[in-house]
Amino acid sequence: MGDIQPAWLRAVLPLCLLATLERGESYGYALFQQLEESGLGAVKGAVLYPALTRLADDGSVEVRWAPGEGGPGRKYYRLTDAGRERLARERRAWREFRTVVDTTAEVPAAPHEQEVR
Repeated sequence: MGDIQPAWLRAVLPLCLLATLERGESYGYALFQQLEESGLGAVKGAVLYPALTRLADDGSVEVRWAPGEGGPGRKYYRLTDAGRERLARERRAWREFRTVVDTTAEVPAAPHEQEVR
């Protein structure tokens, strides 16, 4: 995927994080990798970790610390029931928003094509 506008990424990141965590518990670096593999590009820590903190603060994710494998401990994030409900709401809202944007941003037909319609 091409360059994603930073404002767009910040706007959709909570939805993408919730959807990624729907697959199972994960930790920060693994989330970086999963988001990058999905096509979002390299999400910066200064964007990712505050988004995770906000999701934890609103009860959408639970956080737990676990010992690292041969290194420092890791902070794991897991979707809560409230997070699943939020994910369902945000998926519906995203589909509606995407439809509006697609319709609004559609390339207009050439003048001769408009006459045929």
